[in-house]
This record gives sequence, structure tokens and C-alpha cells, in this order.
Amino acid sequence: MPRVKGGIVTRRRHKKILKLAKGYFGSKHRLFKSANAQVMKSLMYAYRDRRQKKRDFRKLWITRINAQARMNGLSYSRLMHGLKVAGIEVNRKMLADLAVNDKAAFNELATVAKGKLNA
Repeated sequence: MPRVKGGIVTRRRHKKILKLAKGYFGSKHRLFKSANAQVMKSLMYAYRDRRQKKRDFRKLWITRINAQARMNGLSYSRLMHGLKVAGIEVNRKMLADLAVNDKAAFNELATVAKGKLNA
């Protein structure tokens, strides 16, 4: 069986990794071994943070809703419970958008929630 060196295959693989490592600092974008390690770690971060981004946005929406709810004399949890009892299904993303951009509409929702909690 003749020996196969596979030079072109290795070079292609190395070039692919070094292309992904473009913009990294120092040897991480020049040398294959360190570039490969960094690219693998970067891909792990990217995978993890695609999921973490969803958590971060939900946290941000809840913070914005809570701030506006407290201006209306309600806590976040009481506002959400009041809306659920009233049968108003508005997701947190839309509520946060109302809290920032349309305070009057948010205040109306808070009033409805307050009314249902007291009733």
C-alpha cells in the first residue's frame, strides 16, 4: 500500500480554521494550533450565548415592566397576575415595549389589572 501524505487536505483544513480565526489577537490568528483551540472555544461561546441571549432579553423585559408597574402602584408579579385574571394575554416583549414607548397604554393595562385584583 503506498503512503498518502494528504498535504492538500491538511492545508485546506488549516486554511479553513485560520480564516475563521481572522481578527483574533496575536498567535491566535497566525498559528494553526492556537487558532484551532480559540476557534473551538469561540464556537462553544456562540452556541451557549444563542441560548443565553433569550434569557437576557426576558430579564430586560421584566425589569422594564416592573419599573413601569411600580409607577402605577403595582409590583411586577401583581401586575402579571391581574392581567391573567382579566384575561389579557400580552407577552412580556410587547408589555416592555409599551412600558418604554407608550406609557398611556401601559397605564390603562395596569388600571385594568388593578381593578381585577381588587374585585
